[in-house]
Formats: sequence, structure tokens, C-alpha cells
Amino acid sequence: MVDLAFGLAGKVLEKLGSFAYQELCLAWGLQTDLKKIERTISTIKIVLLDAEDKQASNLVLRDWLWQLKDILYDADDVIDEIEYNALRKQAITAYGSTSTKVRHFFSSSMALPSRLKLAHKIKDIRERLDEIKANKNQFNLIERREDEHVMPMWREMTHSSVESLVIGRHGDKEKIVEPLMKANGNVNVISIVGLGGMGKTTLAKLVYNDETVVNHFQLKMWVCVSTDFRVTRLMEEVLKSAGCKVNKNSSTEDTLQTRLRELLEDKRFLLVLDDVRNDNRNKWVELIDLLNGGSHGSVIVVTTRSHKVSSILDPIYTHSLEGLSKEDCLSLFVKCAFKEGEDKRYPNLLSIADKIVEKCKRVPLAVKSLGGLLYSKVDEREWEFVRDSEIWELEENEGSILPALRLSYNQMPIHLKRCFAYCVNFPKDHEFNNFLLIEQWVAHGLILQLPVYKKQELEDIGDLYIKELMSRCFFQDLDEPIFDMYTFKMHDLVHDLVLSIGHEEWLEIDSDNKDMASTVHHLSISSSDQQVSKFSNKLANVRSIMYRTKPHVSSVEACISRFKSLRVLAIPGSNFENLPSSIGTQKHLRYLDLSNNLSIKKLPNSICKLHNLQTLLLGGCRNLERLPKDMRNMINLRFLGISTKDTCLFVNGVCCFNSLQILFVVECPRLECLFPQMDRCLTNLRILVFVDCDSLTSLPPIIKHLKALESLCICDCEEIDLTGGGGGGDVQDLNLRLQILYIINLPKLEILPEWLLGSANTLKELHINGCENLNALPEWLPTLKSLHSLEIIECDELSSLPEGIHHMKTLRKVKIKDCPQLVTRLEDWSNIPELELDSEDDQEYDEHSEKGEDDQDDQEDDEDSKKGEDDEEDA
Repeated sequence: MVDLAFGLAGKVLEKLGSFAYQELCLAWGLQTDLKKIERTISTIKIVLLDAEDKQASNLVLRDWLWQLKDILYDADDVIDEIEYNALRKQAITAYGSTSTKVRHFFSSSMALPSRLKLAHKIKDIRERLDEIKANKNQFNLIERREDEHVMPMWREMTHSSVESLVIGRHGDKEKIVEPLMKANGNVNVISIVGLGGMGKTTLAKLVYNDETVVNHFQLKMWVCVSTDFRVTRLMEEVLKSAGCKVNKNSSTEDTLQTRLRELLEDKRFLLVLDDVRNDNRNKWVELIDLLNGGSHGSVIVVTTRSHKVSSILDPIYTHSLEGLSKEDCLSLFVKCAFKEGEDKRYPNLLSIADKIVEKCKRVPLAVKSLGGLLYSKVDEREWEFVRDSEIWELEENEGSILPALRLSYNQMPIHLKRCFAYCVNFPKDHEFNNFLLIEQWVAHGLILQLPVYKKQELEDIGDLYIKELMSRCFFQDLDEPIFDMYTFKMHDLVHDLVLSIGHEEWLEIDSDNKDMASTVHHLSISSSDQQVSKFSNKLANVRSIMYRTKPHVSSVEACISRFKSLRVLAIPGSNFENLPSSIGTQKHLRYLDLSNNLSIKKLPNSICKLHNLQTLLLGGCRNLERLPKDMRNMINLRFLGISTKDTCLFVNGVCCFNSLQILFVVECPRLECLFPQMDRCLTNLRILVFVDCDSLTSLPPIIKHLKALESLCICDCEEIDLTGGGGGGDVQDLNLRLQILYIINLPKLEILPEWLLGSANTLKELHINGCENLNALPEWLPTLKSLHSLEIIECDELSSLPEGIHHMKTLRKVKIKDCPQLVTRLEDWSNIPELELDSEDDQEYDEHSEKGEDDQDDQEDDEDSKKGEDDEEDA
């Protein structure tokens, strides 16, 4: 089940138990019935863990759980409705309203008709719960309580393009590199074939990043293929992987073919096509014809589970990837399950590990998953439970990998199970963005602010959840974080697991007719509007809708009118001009994604009634003329992404947005200011991003107000001058908390702003890239007490570094590239663990190397010429 009844009950009880909520219920005369509901749910909750475990073998119990979940969902909606009324009153009290009727409505606690309607709903829920409570006795359930889960100490997430934890595959790599380097045809294919979970993608990455291979090819590209083998899509992905921009709205198949041929012309390229499943030879031949423009020796490396797929590719070499040896499996397990050197302290656990590894059938994904499950656990009983679990007896395909994954899933705490199971909403090979996934978890109330997390923000807790799932191998392929943001994927077999868990609550509406369960709460739509209408009439309590296609506005309006319990509505890349004004009726909505709509010009002011809304994504809506006038009423916003043609974002008086954590201002070419008035704005803002704001000449005197700001990125803002951001006064008295600063492609930047000294104790990362007129770094830079990462790239005028920078004790990572005026030596940075720079020694080595290659070429030309003359004399 996607949303476990135990976790849902906990969420409802958490809301009912809050002091603020109890005060509301007392004021509105709803306290008595809600107290009874709270007591009943508490009584039922203590047997739910036992019920969830037993329901697989007891259909009556399973049906009982579904009935309970329906009631809990309804209870959640009622609680949400009461909170919504409180937020609405708060917004109108703060900002007023043009409607006398609305003012009168809130002059007393709550209008009588609304109170009566809510009271009726609450009574109905109480009666249904009483019936559920009475029926539970027939199941002989025992009381069980989940221990409060304390997150272990995390290992740092790896984020290089090659996994750091690779054991036993270097011999396989060499067997592939050898024929790859010797390939002499125009387009040569090498295939890697193996079962799911064997590490085909990891092996392909090892080959892709091998130093010999990198130096051999002039162009390298990587495309994940999966089930979508449309040649047009693959051309787009190849071009994007090579760094070319692709506009899906204007690119035709002919233009894509032309650009692809120009890209590959006379270049020896390496293309990895990962996870190929297409066995239609005609499609393959069509793709190969388009890739024929490269030089001799170009290679396509294909990973696939199917020998049939491999055979139609006519490869010059096929590498069948087998399981790891028992010794390598045990070494991999030990690395995943123990901190460094800790395994020697627990020989008793090693003997159990040997049996666990044996049951993993030499499949690396299974080994890593169970190793991650047992990481930092030293209780012998927990290890024995994994070894002796009945799940191993299940008959599964794919080398018995799913039992291992299900075992790891079953041992997760409830809140992680719910967050992981929610990922059923995303297709295979989906590239997750940490920001967006976490905000969707927040929207559904899946992130709990337990006492163990103290005062951490929900976004920070969500990040810990991702790391936990990463350590258990449920997430993988982590990209290097850039400005707190990173992407990752889910292995196909892990996706199969999440489908088996959540298929009853999730439905994809596509062109195929299928049975519909009344239990569906999450919709993915990749079909016509007619199909949507057909299915939507059969559903009731839908809580999230994600469009995978461009819908007509009538389809969106139908969904908004039909489903009143929505928490998430995602319509990215659409092309309708007007969002239906009925959006204002979605009082439960927390997450609204309208990004990359190039047609929409305005939003209805009714959107400002969404007082519960936490995430609003309008990035890429480049023709949006302005934001709604009553935007300030959206007092619960946590994440806001904006593109607009307006000159000022919020023009309607003072704008508080005190809940806002993250603000992205992207592609706003006319933007000159954020707010007309700055006092009391954005007091909890932690992340601020400006990208492509060509008319923004300076940061307004906003910096001194942003006491919570931790990350700031300013990119591609041609006219901006950062020196005025401190707002006057002594910058050292600002007491800012900035930790990460990215400054990218700012041609007006000549010196770093003085207000950075306000973060002298907190700034950890400083990234400067493409600032062509930056001529010096300030002498106070070495006084930054926490700086551990410094990156300076493509700063043409920078000729020196401040004295003492090489001796900063906190610096751990330095990258200086493509700064032609700056001369720095390797020995100057002898204390830096991670160092990447264009040093004087490197330049001398490169010049010498190039000269040597030229001399060798000249010598070879002379020998060829002499040989030709000798041949002529012989003739």
C-alpha cells in the first residue's frame, strides 16, 4: 500500500494533538467529537503494525484496512478544511479584503452553515470509526509500537559519474576497453548483456570514464534509452548529452538530423545507450544510419538485459556480465554494512554476513541493498532476522533480486516506507530532482517533524530521507550537487518493487483500457482528454495528478471540478493560455506545477485563495505578464519559482511571505526589483536564485533583512552590480548566515561585494565562474573562517590571489581553471586534499607534450616521404 494506515493514522493524530488546532476546535465548537475521534484512532493505531503485517494472508483484514484508510483520508480532509478556514481568516486579517461579505463572515468565529456542515462530516467520521473499532476484535491483533527511528550517522553520498564503491569489475572493464580501442569500422557496436541488478550501467560508466578511453575519443555522449526507442527522442537526447541546446517546440525531425550530422561530422565519438530494450531491427537500422557521420573508430556501447536485443545490433564484441565472485560479494557487503575497519570488531557478524551474501545469488544490487540495511547495526538478532527471513523462499525472476529488495523495504521505518512508496507516481528511468520530490512529500504530509529532528526544517528532513534511501540502494546514479540541488534515479528492479507495493493506489491513464480500483489516490495522465474524462468519472478521493502530456485546458478544468482533495497538481510543459479560475476551489492543494508553459500570459486572481499552497512553480513561463495582485494572501508558500515579463514581482503593498524557504527568479528579462517595500519580507528565506534577469542592476537592500539566507546564486544577469547589496552601514554588523554563494557570468562584476564579510563566520562554498572583468579578489578573503571550497573558472582578468589564501586551514577543495592571467603553482596548495587547477607546471607539461607530438608527427611524415621516394625508385 502506498500510504500505510499506521503512518496515515499518525499524521491525523499529530494534527489533532497540536495546541493550535485544539484552540481552533474549541473556538468553533467542534472539540467534543474531534476528541472522541482522536481517542478512537489512538486505540486502533496500536494494532495497525500487526494488521499491516498480516493483511497479505487475510483478505477480510485487508478489506478492513482499506475501509480504515478511507476514513482516515476523510478525517485528514476535514482537519485540513478547518485549518484552511483559519489560514483564510489570518490572510484577511493581515491584508483586508474588498468584500464586505467576506469581512462579515469572519467577524465571528465561523459562519453557522459552515460549522454545521463540518459538524455533520465529523459526526459521520466518528460513527464510521466506531464501527471499524468494533470490527477489529475479530482479527486477534496484538499491540505493537514502532520505536522512534533515529537516523544513523550518514556516509557522504557519492556523486561522481563513476560509483566509488565498485568491486570485482575492473577485469570486465579491461575486456571491453580492448576491442573498443581497436575498433576501426565507421560505427562499431559493443554490447554488455546481463540480468537486472548485475551492474551493467556501473560497468559502462567505468569504461566511459576510463582515462585511456577519454583521451581516445573526441566526443562522448550518454543516453538512457529504456522502453522509449523513438528515434526523434534519441536524437534530442544525444544532442543534449553533447551540450547542445534543444528546443522541443521548434525542432523538427529534419532539423534534428541536420544538427546531429553536423555534431558528429569527422569526429571519433563514443555513445553509450543504456538499458536498451528495443528488438525491432528496423528502428535500430534507422538510428545507425543517423550516426554514420562520425570518423572511423566511433563506438556505440549498449547495455541490455536481452541477448535477443544484443544479437540484432550485430556487435563487434558482446560482454556477458555474470555475478560477482563470492569473495567480491562479501567484500562489497562489508563495505556497505560496516564503517571502515569496524568489521574486524565483530567476527560473529561476519559469519552471518557470509550466509546473507550467499542468498543474494552474486547480484551486486542485492548485496548493496542489504548491506545498506544493516549499516551501523551490531545487534546479532537483526542480522539473523535478515538471514533467516521467509522472504527468501519467494519465487522471483531476475536472479532472486526482488526478495532481497523487499526484505530491505520491510525493515524500513514507516515514514520511509511511505516516502519510498510514493515514488510509484513516476515512470521508469525518471530523473528525480531532490527539491521537487521533497516538496511533494511535504505536500502529502509524508515528512514528520519528530522530536529526534529537533527544529530542522521539513526540507532538511526530506534530504535525510533521500540519503537513507540512497544508502539502501533504492535511489542511485546521484549527480554532483550544484547549489544544494542534485538529481538521481531509481533502478528498474527497484521500480518494479515500488509498483508491486503501490499499484492499488496508483493509476496511469494511457491509451490502454484497464481495470480501475476504487482505491486509486494518485493519477499519472499520458493519454487523450477523452480517456481522462472516461476514467475520472469512476474515481473519487484522488490526491495527486501528474500530467505526462500536454492537456487541453478543458481536461484540467474537469479534474479541478471533479477532485476536491488534491494535494499535488503537476502540469509542466503545457500550452494552454488561461488557467481555469476554478483553481481557487482547491482548498487542500499544496503543490502546483505550471512550469514551462510558453502560452500562459496571466493567472486568475482566484489562485490567491490557495492559502494551503506550499509550492508554486512558474519557472519557464516566459510570457507571463504579471503575478496576481493578491499574491500576498498565499501565506503558506515554502517554494516559489517564477518567470515573468513584469518589472517588479510583487507590487501590491507590503509582502510578507514569512513561510517562504526557497525562491527561484528565472528568465525575467525586465525585472528591476523584487518588492516596492522590503521591511519584514522573506524572514525565513534560505535559498535565493536569480538566473537570466538582464535588467536587474543590483541586489536591492534586501541582504541585510535575510537573516536566514544560506544559499545565494546569481547567474547570467548582465547588468547586475553586487556591491550595493548590504544596504549601507557597517557590513560586519550584518550577522548573515550565508553558506553557499554562486556567482556565474556576471560581466559587470569587478570586485567581490563587501557585504560578504557579514557571513565571515558561515560561508563554506564560493563559486565564481565566467566573470570576465573580475580583476582581483579582496584581501579579506582569507579571513573567512569556514570556507572549505573555492572554485574560480573563466575569469580572464584575474591576475593574482590575496596573500595568505594558500594557508587557509579550512580550505579542503580548490578548483582554478581557464584563468589565463593567473599563475599559480601546485606546491602553493600542498595542504589541499582536492585540487584541480591550470598550474604553471601543467601548462609547461602541455606545451612540451604538444611539441613532442608535433615532432613525432614530423618524423613520421619524413619517414613516409622517404618510403614513397624509395618505392618510386623501385618502380
